[in-house]
Amino acid sequence: MSQLIVERIKENLKEIGLKGIYRIVEEKIKQAEVENLSYSEFLDILMEEEIRYRIEKRSNTLLKLANFPFIKTIEEFDFNFQPSIPQATIKEICNLNFIERKENIILLGPPGVGKTHLAIGIGIKACETGKKVYFCDMGNLIKILKEANVKREAFLNKVSLLIIDEVGYFPIDRYESYLFFQLISNKYEKSSIIITSNKSFIEWGDIFSDQALVGAILDRLLHHSIIINIKGQSYRLRNKIMEKREKNLTEK
Repeated sequence: MSQLIVERIKENLKEIGLKGIYRIVEEKIKQAEVENLSYSEFLDILMEEEIRYRIEKRSNTLLKLANFPFIKTIEEFDFNFQPSIPQATIKEICNLNFIERKENIILLGPPGVGKTHLAIGIGIKACETGKKVYFCDMGNLIKILKEANVKREAFLNKVSLLIIDEVGYFPIDRYESYLFFQLISNKYEKSSIIITSNKSFIEWGDIFSDQALVGAILDRLLHHSIIINIKGQSYRLRNKIMEKREKNLTEK
């Protein structure tokens, strides 16, 4: 095939927005000629590439919108360091059936045991399958709710998976507790929430200023939920100990 025809094909692909095929068409034309591919085989290769490109682009866009503070996948999680975490349960959660069932995930445990890493890892899996995810720690969430921004609140209600990190690190007043309850009620049986908390449910009374609201919040959160209690050492503490050991060995 002449280079003139190849260039015309590329221009047409660019014009109609088939960017995935545009990136590889010249290479695949050469492959088709060398391997003597049929028209259907060649077309199949191009369509597969376009679909792959669009999925990748959609996933990257959703990852940016998700507001993750960092990117850490489930595959990077060290389950050997935290044997209290049921790997089979996490694997099942990563199939994302819980989102289809409108279930919630509650990750409880002391600081540093990997709750946020797990929440983000699950959120990344959801983004990769085209689901809208939003990550927010409790402090920033309360700020958003107090702003009474209709568009932002509608966005929080609309996302397939809302991740609320660090519930329990500071108390909130009665009005803030009501705003949080309202959010939980709006999402109840409509979409999924992941919550990470360093407090047991018994201690949630220390977080929210209204005991009646605590009961109402937990009633909705726990009705359809998977609860994972994590017990173990802090990753950050482990890394500090390892750094100290390495320093001592170097000094010797």
